[in-house]
Amino acid sequence: MEKLRGKTVLIVEDEERIRRLIKMALTKIGFEVLEAADGFEAKEQYLKYDPCFIILDIMLPGINGKEICSWLRQDLKSNVPIIMLSAIHTEKDKVEGLKLGADDYMAKPFSLDELTARVETVLRRTANRCSKISYRGLTLKPIVGMAKFEDAVLDLTLFEYKLLYQFMTHPDQVFSREQLITLVYKNEEKLINERTVDVHIKNLREKIAQYSEYPFIQTVRGIGYKFTT
Repeated sequence: MEKLRGKTVLIVEDEERIRRLIKMALTKIGFEVLEAADGFEAKEQYLKYDPCFIILDIMLPGINGKEICSWLRQDLKSNVPIIMLSAIHTEKDKVEGLKLGADDYMAKPFSLDELTARVETVLRRTANRCSKISYRGLTLKPIVGMAKFEDAVLDLTLFEYKLLYQFMTHPDQVFSREQLITLVYKNEEKLINERTVDVHIKNLREKIAQYSEYPFIQTVRGIGYKFTT
């Protein structure tokens, strides 16, 4: 099961020892951690999981950290918070990193306590970005009412979105059609029947299936539906 909820951070660092130490420090304070050892892997992880924070080393094999930062800010128009790490200590490099769009810049070697403090400081300014639920590349952002699969936004109707929200906030729980009518179609119960629920779920499945073969919403024979992880 690939599940990510809430505070997810992507560590992009080619030195495994440093990556492992950062991961241990952030896991202790409640982060779920993704890892990438080079720029290509970083792009893959970002598009798949949409992390709420990135710790990005500048000197990377393949695609360097500056290029990744530029790709995020200019090509994707992403506002994901970024802390850049670098063994280069000059003022010029720090300014260049900040101009590219990094939120903070730390020179190596650094204290893990200072790093975690800076992460938490930046996240306090960008708290809304971490309000999301994600399973296997399917992501829901309740604050902005958006559903995505990896980097593709799903074009959902209001009730399709509400159904997906109900399922993703209660993974692996079976709901009868009657329960879904009560929970999802509040104040609309007299106008909604079980057939309408089936149609909305069918449409929701088809929209997700455009991007993923994984059967997120499964039929439980004789009972109803569940969102499987």
